[in-house]
Amino acid sequence: MNILIKTTDTIVTIFYAIYHVLWGDLITIPLPGGSSLGLSLLVLILIPSGIYFTLRTRFLPFRLFPEMIKITAEKRNVRQKDAISGLQALIVSTATRVGMGNLVGVVAAISAGGAGAVFWMWIIALLGSSTAFIEGTLAQLYKEKDPLYGGYRGGPAYYIHRLFVKKGSSRKRSVTAILFAVSGLICWCGISQVIGNSVSSAFENAFHIPPLYTTIILVIISAIIVLRKNATVRVLDVLVPVMAVCYFVITLFIIFKNIGLLPSVFQRIFSEAFGLRQAAAGGFGAVIMNGAKRGLFSNEAGSGSAPCAAAAADISHPAKEGLLQALGVFIDTIVICSCSAMIMLLAPASLTNGLEGMDLLQAAMEHHMGGFGVIFIAAILWLFSFSTFIGILFYARSNVAYLFGDNWLSQTLYKVLALVMLYIGGLAAYTFVWDLGDIGVGLMTVFNMIALIPLAPQAIRSLREYESMVR
Repeated sequence: MNILIKTTDTIVTIFYAIYHVLWGDLITIPLPGGSSLGLSLLVLILIPSGIYFTLRTRFLPFRLFPEMIKITAEKRNVRQKDAISGLQALIVSTATRVGMGNLVGVVAAISAGGAGAVFWMWIIALLGSSTAFIEGTLAQLYKEKDPLYGGYRGGPAYYIHRLFVKKGSSRKRSVTAILFAVSGLICWCGISQVIGNSVSSAFENAFHIPPLYTTIILVIISAIIVLRKNATVRVLDVLVPVMAVCYFVITLFIIFKNIGLLPSVFQRIFSEAFGLRQAAAGGFGAVIMNGAKRGLFSNEAGSGSAPCAAAAADISHPAKEGLLQALGVFIDTIVICSCSAMIMLLAPASLTNGLEGMDLLQAAMEHHMGGFGVIFIAAILWLFSFSTFIGILFYARSNVAYLFGDNWLSQTLYKVLALVMLYIGGLAAYTFVWDLGDIGVGLMTVFNMIALIPLAPQAIRSLREYESMVR
């Protein structure tokens, strides 16, 4: 018994040591007034690489935004049986991007760094769009046929494999690709528990429904979808547009209702973003740290999650899927996260002082729309979280296949494990398992970026080829 306890303590110690390396202050920069700015390993990886990819793609998010919109309107043209279209891949990746980070993450960033945090979130999202393009294009370039589900599969595990294991080699696995796939599966199990806890808590606050009942219903509905062969994409095709449009329309209503306050809100955002205190606390302290940590749960640029969906698309040119994934970051942060920011900033500060997280957002919505606002936020959180759970299990397919081969047993066992974690999370919050999600997404990012930078020239060539075709 003592040996078991010591072993458990050792494992926990190792996990938190990894956590500190990924998310702790690797570099500390002194600031005026005696304060300091801590930068984590992931911030030091993601921000410079985002700038590099933005320069290499010649400011792709600005130049090619009209082309991104044009691609979404193209007629669905799938040649491979059971494959999904480029737009459907965008919907799947949007399902996982749009989640708790868009609600509570935005609130936390503004609470910590002021309204100026919103401006820096926009900047980080634009950099992330270029990273998402590189990921999505590489996923298309290295995709392969999926013998179990039909269509295609791929993602970082597969392009990492091709980077380290050349064609004709007898090696069936790459160590780095294995580490990425394992990190992804750990991350998605942790996120499953976060989802269960968030949904049950929101419904308890809004409707006074005991967590057990909410959790059982959530698990049953999820199981019906994820344990069927190809129900995931069909469900998300309907769910994601509905939830995104509903949230956007409600926000527009709130903005028009408070139109007189809008100039002062934007003035506050920009003035605080470029003020000394706000630039330090809001831009690089709260937002870059909170944006890199919680923002990864939101737009996922650089983490390697979305390429698992991008690889599944049957699309006429790899760069087109890369552009769609870049658009996904825009939808997630510039549109959905901005909606949450406006809901909060248009509410009187006196009503939200002392509140944080979901309580703060629900208080702001109650001010704008009365009791309906509280109910709406609970319902939209359910939709955001539910679609995220369905989406991450779509991502898991290719990683499970890379690790364990093409068999239904391993696919089903992982889905059952995720459902169990969803159930556990709905009943109680275990901080350690939540931190596993942070560790998982952090490790995914590190292993993904190891391959992303050396393989980026291939994605750049694909972009130039595509641009020469459409001129």
